[in-house]
Amino acid sequence: MVVNTLSGRFALLTTLFVVLAEVLILLPSLAAFRQDYLLARLERAQIASLALLTTNAMIEPELEAELLLNAGVLNVVLRRDDVRELVLSSPVPSPVATTYDLREAAPLGLIRDAMMLLFEGDERVIRVIGAPVQGGGQLIEVTLKTKQMRVAMIEYGLRVLALSAVFSVATAILLFVAARRLIVVPIQRVVRHMTAWAEAPEDARRIIEPSARVNELREAESALASMQRLLVSSLRQKERLAQLGQAVAKISHDLRNILTTAQLFADRMEDSQDPAVKRAAPKLVGSISRAVNLCESTLAFGRAQEPPPSLTRFMLAGLIDEVIESESLSAEAEGIEFVTDIAPNLVIRADRDQLHRVLSNLVRNARQAIAATGKPGTIELGGGEEEAGWWVRVGDTGPGLPERAREHLFQPFQGGSRQGGTGLGLAISAELLRGHGGRLDLVRTDADGTEFLLHLPRELAEDPA
Repeated sequence: MVVNTLSGRFALLTTLFVVLAEVLILLPSLAAFRQDYLLARLERAQIASLALLTTNAMIEPELEAELLLNAGVLNVVLRRDDVRELVLSSPVPSPVATTYDLREAAPLGLIRDAMMLLFEGDERVIRVIGAPVQGGGQLIEVTLKTKQMRVAMIEYGLRVLALSAVFSVATAILLFVAARRLIVVPIQRVVRHMTAWAEAPEDARRIIEPSARVNELREAESALASMQRLLVSSLRQKERLAQLGQAVAKISHDLRNILTTAQLFADRMEDSQDPAVKRAAPKLVGSISRAVNLCESTLAFGRAQEPPPSLTRFMLAGLIDEVIESESLSAEAEGIEFVTDIAPNLVIRADRDQLHRVLSNLVRNARQAIAATGKPGTIELGGGEEEAGWWVRVGDTGPGLPERAREHLFQPFQGGSRQGGTGLGLAISAELLRGHGGRLDLVRTDADGTEFLLHLPRELAEDPA
């Protein structure tokens, strides 16, 4: 339906507004028509009276009736030289209902009187007072019937309304055509582009080229084109990530099999009688076990989910020592020292392997940030207990995170802070802590270093669903 279209509604509203404007114009027009009608009757009555006053002889009743009929009145009264004289008269069919003085008529009063006359059903006799033209006396009074004047007003109003309707329809058609050409057609073009682009959003050839001449529409097209380019780039990136995820899943699967075999040999090394082997074997087994778990977690991540944490109680200091020991060889070569501030008897409740991954990621990022400066530095690790749970602090004396890394800190493949970094470490760490019901916060980052704070709750957060 045309009414459901933008141009159709625009044309309909235009017609309604034009008709409303014409109706508002019609009221004063009818008032002016009634006033002109009465003034014309006064003028005709004055001419007939003056013609009669030029002679002192009596006139025939037939002539008097003809003069009154031509003037359209029943009686004519002239006041001249302070003398009120009934010049022309005829029988009045009913008493005078109302008297109107046109010498002091106000616009609102004229409109009110015209509307009252228009909606009257019965014929009445009214008296009209006015000023004679060309100084023909002090005032002139006439009495007349309202029926003929009412009929004339209705015919005039219908002509005005008919003319208004013609102008309204013509204006609506012109505005319909103009609105369709200037607004609707460009909007339809944008809709067609959006529909075509939605069918193949990865096709960059379907991105709209802004061409509208109307500034607002051109801005909308420019915004749409910018959004399409962003989405095309995002879709391409997601497609590459999906392909990379498949490749990583395959690699992790094969690597898990390799590490499982290595784990079997490492288990046998524990039976060795060599003291050095016996000391190194548990650490080797632990490292291989974590590598196997990492492969399995990677496979789970490829299914878009991290395994739920397996909560146990353990000493935080022992976990911190393992993390430091795994990074100590590289740290010593780079002149990096570790400083810890953790109570040796502090027991926390978390998934030990997942927390090991989180702390390893943070410590490794800190070590690499300091090493990139070519200067020695310090990595500080602290932990403690609070009412809501536990906290762990990881700080360094590195150069701080760049602006881009701060903007996309916990987003995979976007929050990397070093050349060649993927940004997965912080993203995975934040996700693992969210699985615990906790969070990972960036406390500070500046030229003096960077500090992260881990929060672990005593209880798992309830599922909001």
